[in-house]
Amino acid sequence: LNPFFQAMECDVTAAFYSGVPEDILSRAFKLCVTREDICTLQPRGWLNDKIMNFYMGLLVERSKKEGYPAVYAFNTFFYAKLSSTGHSGVKKWTRGVDIFKQDIIFVPVHLRAHWTLLVVDLRKKTIKYFDSLGQKGDHICKTILKYLEEESREKRNIELIASEWTLHNMGTKEIPLQNNGNDCGVFVCKFADFISRDKPITFTPEHMPYFRRKMVWEIIHQQLL
Repeated sequence: LNPFFQAMECDVTAAFYSGVPEDILSRAFKLCVTREDICTLQPRGWLNDKIMNFYMGLLVERSKKEGYPAVYAFNTFFYAKLSSTGHSGVKKWTRGVDIFKQDIIFVPVHLRAHWTLLVVDLRKKTIKYFDSLGQKGDHICKTILKYLEEESREKRNIELIASEWTLHNMGTKEIPLQNNGNDCGVFVCKFADFISRDKPITFTPEHMPYFRRKMVWEIIHQQLL
């Protein structure tokens, strides 16, 4: 291993095994990530909302650099709120933000015990659903399209023409699938990572142990490798 990776491994091991669960290891995006949160990135751990939201924050931060598409990410609680209340219940979530000035919008979706990702590409007028178990999310795509219509009408006074949009469930031949019951959150984060760089999704389930450790380093250093 080169010196950087040796140092990285030391940082990751310390994050997992030193101190107490309540220790705060990173603060940003109005979030405090504790050792207990970080430990959800251990093998077979289920990523929690804090880890998901922090990582999305890192992706949004990186997108402000030159050469990256402009990215906006909704909080992990957004979709559940939208589903239960409709647009009126979430219209304040975008106060001061014009989501239509972005290139890509991420909507992480928590389905009881499973993470999935919805991706709005405003450049191509597409809404794509990424599920590492290969399940379909037609109703989720339609819910978000309806939200975009209402958001556009309310915030910009512009009618968004639904028929111009393409809704698509990513098929099992298009994206890698998880081979266990606990990597869905990591898949969602890495789908978003590759998409936010306009890169093809080339990783496999075998990358997951490495991605978990890499994410620990990135979160505690608030820097994407």
